[in-house]
Amino acid sequence: MKRLLPPLNALRAFDAAARHNSFTGAAAELRVSHAAISRHVRQLEARLGVMLFRKLGRGVTLTDAGAAYLEQVAKAFDIIGEATASVAKTPASLAVSVSAEPIFAARWLVPHLAGFQSEHSDIEVFIDATPNLANLERDEADIGIRYGRGGWSGLKQDLITAAHLYAVGSPKLLGRRRAPPTPVELASLPLLHEDRGDMWRRWFLAAGAPKVAPSAGPHMSYTLTIDAAIAGQGLALVHDVLVQEELANRRLVKVSDIALEDGCYWLVWPERALRRKPVAAFRDWILAESAAMR
Repeated sequence: MKRLLPPLNALRAFDAAARHNSFTGAAAELRVSHAAISRHVRQLEARLGVMLFRKLGRGVTLTDAGAAYLEQVAKAFDIIGEATASVAKTPASLAVSVSAEPIFAARWLVPHLAGFQSEHSDIEVFIDATPNLANLERDEADIGIRYGRGGWSGLKQDLITAAHLYAVGSPKLLGRRRAPPTPVELASLPLLHEDRGDMWRRWFLAAGAPKVAPSAGPHMSYTLTIDAAIAGQGLALVHDVLVQEELANRRLVKVSDIALEDGCYWLVWPERALRRKPVAAFRDWILAESAAMR
């Protein structure tokens, strides 16, 4: 008999909305828009032919049909988790899975990871570095690295490091200057953007040059602005913690001491996660490793 399986993303949206009693809370957890959660739920309701939620104040609550469906869906997620653990090559007791912001994973976590492996050669580390961050409450990963202001619902958290945005560039782009360039001089150089120029406008305001208009330049993802800056294609605003090696070997230099406060990187986990020694060991290691950055 053909299985009547709805899309997994729709089930995740339903599960998250039910736990938060809110489409907004589900959207924040899954890092998608409120509209995406609403669309997934509507499609799921259309497929099932029943209403799963009803509005309650500013949030939502499950209907009787929704509550009955959630009970079975939750069991199914648990079964999938148990099945995955049972066939995994590495026993769960000797592994730790980490859900991480992709750029932090690539530019900080992976370069430092050898230290953890040398201290804990018996623990295998699995890193999931994708924009669609894992649902830690559903055990899609043991522990996570998140960027923001903190305060994730249902999760414990430790500060890894604050993120300061500096203007950086390649020495070959800046040339030989006896004095640091002024904001006006910087504005004449090509600027690399990951947004519509808002961050550069904030930086020039902090530098005391509110009337300076950021120059036109290519728009690209954050990771690519760093690569482009190293290649001498323009100046970039980057978190100094992500370019420590490039600053040390002078592939990049800070063009000013002006920095923008821009959130923090956090270690987050469900309270139960630290009951497992590999997870507790990873937490202890990363906090010790990152202490020098604070």
